[in-house]
Amino acid sequence: MMDFVYALGGLVLLLVAGDLLVRGAVNLSLRLGIPALIVSLTVVAFGTSAPELLVSVSAILDGVPGLALGNVVGSNTANILLVLGVPALITTLHVIDNSTRASYLQMIAATVLFILLAFRGTLDWIAGLALLAALVAMLWHAFHSARSHRAATKEAEAEAEEDLEGADPDLPWWKIGLFLLAGLVGLPLGADILVDASTNIARAFGVSETVIGLTLVALGTSLPELATTVMAALRKQADVAFGNVIGSNMFNLLGIIGISAFVGRIPVDPEIMRFDIWVMLAASLLLGVFVLRRIDITRFCGVLLSVLYVLYVLAVLN
Repeated sequence: MMDFVYALGGLVLLLVAGDLLVRGAVNLSLRLGIPALIVSLTVVAFGTSAPELLVSVSAILDGVPGLALGNVVGSNTANILLVLGVPALITTLHVIDNSTRASYLQMIAATVLFILLAFRGTLDWIAGLALLAALVAMLWHAFHSARSHRAATKEAEAEAEEDLEGADPDLPWWKIGLFLLAGLVGLPLGADILVDASTNIARAFGVSETVIGLTLVALGTSLPELATTVMAALRKQADVAFGNVIGSNMFNLLGIIGISAFVGRIPVDPEIMRFDIWVMLAASLLLGVFVLRRIDITRFCGVLLSVLYVLYVLAVLN
């Protein structure tokens, strides 16, 4: 019972620390004069992926690499089926004017690259180098796309800063520093508590670390994306909702696994290669139906996506 309490406490600490880190980083970047659009594509994306990164690194250092890999694969599946499914239950996600096609195709390319490297049986520094190189290429493309599409007027730039989550032009410097410090201290602490508690739960119930990573940890570290997407849906910002999911999935595959592979070798569980990795790919391709054909995600589609995720979790647990 105490392990469940610790796991919940670690998860809450991760969420709070991640939010503080993002708010601090956003306002610091804006104070330093970095364009809001660039901040949203880089600082915010890295910040919201920080829980997954720290959980994965902590898992490898603690000798449970299966938890790290399961965390990323399970989180990507949850991001599409659950993080887009639940908001659609609240309101329809309109994608008629959605402009995330290029990013979606990059996500598919990242997914295919990850699967090809996973076929090697182990994700080592060579795989990590390939994934991080792809991440750099993606960021370079995002940077140049952002520069080329930036509005020329100061009014448009001001609106972009207002739309950026966590931006507060009146936030004092001391509070920015406090947010950054709290986030940087809280994230590794929360990750360590969550990994230790999850590992103990897995061993107590005879469940593999990989399964715990695919379910409990993956769902937990996807909660920041879920909260962001729900708010985006309520504000009728479909681009934000889709961009949140697509960006997070790319960072999970390229950045988190890429960095983790340098921390230690990650053996690929045969069960993940037989089932979970293909579910992740299928979910990614399913997302393409909405993005590429510009089909709204209605309440019916939201129910379908959510049910698919529940069925996936049940299949993993069985």
